[in-house]
Amino acid sequence: MSKIKVLEVIRQGQIGGGESHLLDLVTFLDKEQFEPVCLAFTPGEMINRLEAMDIRCFVIDTLKAFDLKIQRQIVELMQREQIQLVHAHGSRAASNMVWPARKLRVPIIYTVHGWSFHDDQNWLVRTLRQWSEKLICSMTNRVICVSQSNAETGHERFGLKEAVVIENGINLVRFNPDGQFNDLRPKFGFSEDDFVAGFIARCTKQKAPLDFLEAVRLAHEQNSKVKGLFVGEGDMDAEVDAYIAEHQMNDYIYRSPFRTDVPDLLHCINVYCLPSLWEGLSIALLEAMAMGKAIVATPTDGTKEVIFDEDAGLLIPYSQPQTLADAILRLYKDKLLYNQCGQRAHQLVAERFNAERVSAAVAEIYHEEMK
Repeated sequence: MSKIKVLEVIRQGQIGGGESHLLDLVTFLDKEQFEPVCLAFTPGEMINRLEAMDIRCFVIDTLKAFDLKIQRQIVELMQREQIQLVHAHGSRAASNMVWPARKLRVPIIYTVHGWSFHDDQNWLVRTLRQWSEKLICSMTNRVICVSQSNAETGHERFGLKEAVVIENGINLVRFNPDGQFNDLRPKFGFSEDDFVAGFIARCTKQKAPLDFLEAVRLAHEQNSKVKGLFVGEGDMDAEVDAYIAEHQMNDYIYRSPFRTDVPDLLHCINVYCLPSLWEGLSIALLEAMAMGKAIVATPTDGTKEVIFDEDAGLLIPYSQPQTLADAILRLYKDKLLYNQCGQRAHQLVAERFNAERVSAAVAEIYHEEMK
């Protein structure tokens, strides 16, 4: 039987949650059955990694959703590569793929890594994005949600039907607390007995980076052993740098752009913080849990399905830096709770969130759509 040629499409080539998901999906797909090809709309490290795995990759530059200017390029790429199936990851990728897939009569699957609409948007923007998500879902052959909450939200907001829920998975070989890691604490200026709160995520409004910085500042004022590691970049870089400078935080927070050594970064922190305003199911959260890190996070769609308060971590309200600071300090002071949260976090991921399982479940859908 010939291999099924699948075009895996994502909005950017940089590493983020959806991009890590795609990397693991391609890694564990059975190459005897499938030949994955990748298309991204910006270059980046993900493309480099896939090419190192001998995966054919293409970049068509655009930052826009529903970009009519690139439709012809996509059609030509699909024809040239003889694509049999399209898998779009995220709404921007899907918005640019539905028309070419329809034109060529190629089945298209859409994985929702969190809806593009959310409650803090103004009414017009939220309504337009709900409409665009409804349009995308109506034009795809199959919709995959990474959390049950996302599927329920789609049903409530625009009548989404028959979505398949496949929770994100993690490469448990790479993210293994018993592995060998580089000790980055001396390089970052942290001592062995410092209690390091980590933020490893895109520097965007969605992730609420200023809430994290404010929480670290407040916690450090109460206990100088509390310090922060901030790794990520995005459209809020200038605001983050200005906040650190204004509050003279350079002595107790290490700021870095995107890095590829995420397991080493997680190894050097004590608690992982994710004060996001919205999420599907955060890959970064699951990576931290896999490494046995206690979590402090807001109850976004996917997070509240895996984190229960005082189980694998602490849940806090949205946009409340003081509460986040209090949670960090509580985990620092209560060693029993801290250890229990880390152990439970690792156990949960090991039991439920294996990337090999995700690839197998997605492969079943690929086969179903090709019948």
